[in-house]
Amino acid sequence: MWVQLLVIFLMRKAIFPGSFDPITLGHEDIINRAIPLFDEIVIAIGVNAEKKYMFTLEERKRFIEETFKNEPKIKVITYEGLTIDLCRKIKADFILRGLRNPADFEFEKAIAHTNRELSKIETVFLLTAASTSYISSSIVRDVIRNGGEYQMLVPKAVRVK
Repeated sequence: MWVQLLVIFLMRKAIFPGSFDPITLGHEDIINRAIPLFDEIVIAIGVNAEKKYMFTLEERKRFIEETFKNEPKIKVITYEGLTIDLCRKIKADFILRGLRNPADFEFEKAIAHTNRELSKIETVFLLTAASTSYISSSIVRDVIRNGGEYQMLVPKAVRVK
């Protein structure tokens, strides 16, 4: 029993929050490179009632679950509200974020400082691979809306629409 409690206490759990509308090869790259760093990564799909999504919540969740179906360290959930509240609720110690460029860094830095001030939860940043640094969900949505070839920008699970 004590060993189980010690394992739970020492477990490194991270949340990777986002809208994932849709998940891209950039997201997949960040997650795959973070797997060795954490015992569990919870991919948390945020729900914002004021935002209009291209893909339904169920589709986005299915895309991610299918992409990581063979990775036991990955769990996919949905949530509303503050990410730090979710961290507290599921006992996550870290927030994982990917950085593509200096603008991402400035935006994410402000959020990370605020989160740490409010909750003491650390944010871990990973730089995207050079080969995926130009990909964003909004670019993918624009390509899809305009009938372009988007398949090389997303994991196989998304290539169904």
